[in-house]
Amino acid sequence: MTLTIGIDVGGTKVAGGVVDETGTVLVHARRDTPADDVAKTRDVITELVVELANGRSIEAVGIGAAGWIDASRSTVLFAPNLAWRDEPLRDYVSGKVGLPVIVENDGNVAAWAEFRHGAARHADDSMVMFTIGTGVGGGIVLGGELVRGAHGIAAELGHMLTVPDGHQCGCGRLGCIEQYASGSALVRFARAAARQEPHRAAALLELAGGEAEAITGPMVTAAAKGGDPVSTESFAQVGRWLGTSLADMAQILDPQVLVVGGGVIDAGDLLMGPTRRSYTESLAQRSRLPVAEIRPAELGNRAGVIGAADLARRI
Repeated sequence: MTLTIGIDVGGTKVAGGVVDETGTVLVHARRDTPADDVAKTRDVITELVVELANGRSIEAVGIGAAGWIDASRSTVLFAPNLAWRDEPLRDYVSGKVGLPVIVENDGNVAAWAEFRHGAARHADDSMVMFTIGTGVGGGIVLGGELVRGAHGIAAELGHMLTVPDGHQCGCGRLGCIEQYASGSALVRFARAAARQEPHRAAALLELAGGEAEAITGPMVTAAAKGGDPVSTESFAQVGRWLGTSLADMAQILDPQVLVVGGGVIDAGDLLMGPTRRSYTESLAQRSRLPVAEIRPAELGNRAGVIGAADLARRI
């Protein structure tokens, strides 16, 4: 059985693991990310690989990074939460550890993990995954392969236009789905409603010390689980927008499976219920035709490591 190493590089932590062919993480380790220092970040990755490879027969290394990766899977073109700009990460790490290395976008890595070993593991052809966190990310698999585009930066699903002239997005556009179906959107919806109808957000405001601007995502989840009306309705808004985007993907790509991942899905049916309803309503005209089932992601915070390791096995 071959072993590969998966590295998941985020803005606050670098996680790594030794992964076997079944997607099982046999050994795990992590470090803090020195996000403002290019050299130190590279060195942390290298140190983690060396530690994980010690005494083991490792075939290759996969690195998932939050940023745009070039078509050759070698260079981080731009990473918004890290100091990387045109960073030749593959060659640097490979030169230090003496192993083949592949670099891929973190959304693609997580999507690949769910396709191979998670919620879509029974699919043999296609899947679309939306990752709902602070923003919206994702990945697309068609014909059993990741869709990467001509320049390696395909599947930026969070930046599909949803509301013309809508909320300003960090990408520079107005009205991206990221502004309506993300954890940040959830908080914005909840804060606005709590200011307007504080009597309907009593439980939520109690968690926030009475200040609407102090409301956080975990507070909205906790209050919604307790039946707070404003919190529940905020999840319903996110689910409505997410469901329409999933329906768009079903219409355009006709995948076997649609997967929803990210931290916000910890809310369970508070999010998935309205998402599925919106999806079904948006596809009413296709009621006689087969459409993809929506499934919650299964691998959680292990997806980055598992997906990166599995892609490394395919070098």
